[in-house]
Amino acid sequence: MSAVRNLVLRILFSMFLLLTFFSCSQKEKKAPVPQNPNEITFISVSNIGGILGDYRIIKVTKDSISLEKGTTAKKTHQYWSSSMHANKWKHLVSSLDIRTLNSIKSSPSAQSVDGVDETFQIRTPKKAHVYVNAYQDTIHYSQLQTLKNRIEEILPKEYQQAYAR
Repeated sequence: MSAVRNLVLRILFSMFLLLTFFSCSQKEKKAPVPQNPNEITFISVSNIGGILGDYRIIKVTKDSISLEKGTTAKKTHQYWSSSMHANKWKHLVSSLDIRTLNSIKSSPSAQSVDGVDETFQIRTPKKAHVYVNAYQDTIHYSQLQTLKNRIEEILPKEYQQAYAR
């Protein structure tokens, strides 16, 4: 009888330990989803290509801005980042009309002929908008040009780039 009682106690004790172990695991915290599914959460502007392998990538969120630039042939790389003020973020996104972003047309890549590709990424919780060489869409490109100019104004002088387009 004692062998049966020991076996029952072991099973009960094992079940208690398993239940305790699984009930103590931490729950994953999910990032809060913005109320507006059309709210812009991320912007990226990049210029990549050319004979020497030049690159310049700017990433902007509500709370930060960062820039990477360099040349692969010369093995140079620079990085800069800063916090973003809420007013600057609002000024940036005010240049974009989320309803008309789907009207912008991309063009073929120019990297295959040693050209430079200009790529925009604009993300919302609902959708990611990506445009390559959209400057050829003269009708709808103006809001992206305004966005690009406003981003340039935020950057320090040594990282600013004048755009001919």
